[in-house]
Amino acid sequence: MTTKHRIFTTSFASVYPYYVAKAEKKGRTKAEVDAIICWLTGYNQNELEGQLKEQTDFETFFQEAPNLNPSRALIKGVVCGVRVEDIQEPTMREIRYLDKLVDELAKGKSMDKILRV
Repeated sequence: MTTKHRIFTTSFASVYPYYVAKAEKKGRTKAEVDAIICWLTGYNQNELEGQLKEQTDFETFFQEAPNLNPSRALIKGVVCGVRVEDIQEPTMREIRYLDKLVDELAKGKSMDKILRV
């Protein structure tokens, strides 16, 4: 029997401030972080804020995502020493996609490149 990684049961709202802080520390904005999250998941701003308010865990956050962006498969690279495209577990892959997008934002990439436009 395999156990779930603890990030799955961690509330998205508890990690969200770290995404924002990482971006703001590099001169980016909360609005850009929100735009990335909405692009990835299909949530609109009100729905995103609702998920944060409800303290939804990561697994539920991604399971309930209205429209996971098909272009997310274009996200490549390494996060925490692991290639995102090699992650087999679907929820963990979604979490790492988000981590990678926030990393790209903090590294100064343009929003067009981050959102694979």
